[in-house]
Amino acid sequence: MIALTKFTAPAIPNIDNNDLRQQLQQIIDLKTKPLGALGRLESLALQLGMIQGTTTPQIDQPQIRVFAANHGLTKHGTSAFPSAVTAQMVYNFLQGGAAINVLARQHNIELKVVDAGVDTDFSNSAFKDHPQLLDYKVRYGSRDALTEPAMTEAECLVALESGMKVVQNMAGNLLIVGEMGIGNTSAASLLLARLGDLSLADCIGRGTGLDDAGLQHKANILTQVLERHSKARAPFDVLAALGGLEIAMMAGALIQAASERRILLIDGFIASSALLVAERLAPGVAQYAIFSHHSVEPGHAHLLKLLNAEPLLNMGMRLGEGSGAALAYPLLQSACAIINEMASFNDAGISEQSK
Repeated sequence: MIALTKFTAPAIPNIDNNDLRQQLQQIIDLKTKPLGALGRLESLALQLGMIQGTTTPQIDQPQIRVFAANHGLTKHGTSAFPSAVTAQMVYNFLQGGAAINVLARQHNIELKVVDAGVDTDFSNSAFKDHPQLLDYKVRYGSRDALTEPAMTEAECLVALESGMKVVQNMAGNLLIVGEMGIGNTSAASLLLARLGDLSLADCIGRGTGLDDAGLQHKANILTQVLERHSKARAPFDVLAALGGLEIAMMAGALIQAASERRILLIDGFIASSALLVAERLAPGVAQYAIFSHHSVEPGHAHLLKLLNAEPLLNMGMRLGEGSGAALAYPLLQSACAIINEMASFNDAGISEQSK
């Protein structure tokens, strides 16, 4: 047997700095308001300052990267939509018609689509030279995890390293990772069950809209997949056996972004599963994460608990694409504006609260 090549993650800087934390808290407390009156906005401002290592946090040229790939497991009917929808949605992204396009335009966030493993040759399409399409295709969809690992270790390594390359030399200091891949809720559920040591029943949901019979069928297939790969326990091995090309690439992107002290604005279930993988491969990544919203996909609550996360919004969303993160983005802008622009009691000549 050939020795397996493992992933070597870059160093993740530790943001823990008690002196800076105290400075930030004092600045926030002395703003012209009662203590804590701005609620989560205050803790968000503090978190942004800690991530950036400054008392004057700012967001510069935010970026969205939507990673797309097909999943071999879908041949077993684990999704309500055909796998062809993955490529069709990529075309929709490139034409500007998806929800994430609308939100990106609204908030002036640059959006690019990353072909991690879509089962389509875009080089033969009208979009082959599209400026928003980045070609990092590892293969034409992941393998059928019911019969073999979703990725060989070499493929998984390439996907992780390609995700890192997507972020290297990228403009700005904030990253949103979105995804498109029919069947990727199955991959995310499998990753959560194994890495979180949870029962599969706690991790699976209806995805794109399965009915009760479809959900039961999905559970049966995923149970067999977990049994098939029962020996995969180390994070890299779990990712290769159970994950997807876009999830692996997202994990690599998050690792690279954290190593560069970028803000990670995390979307829903799939993005959070990629973050869990990233954190297990490179401990410390999660300290750069701000969680945008609580997905209605059942497994997301368990992911949030594992990552010790409190999301900003609960809008009943389950779309993916990075849409929940884009929706929450203005809250980060507001947090920066409050800490940088709001007057202190001393600035405004206002008496502080009596002690």
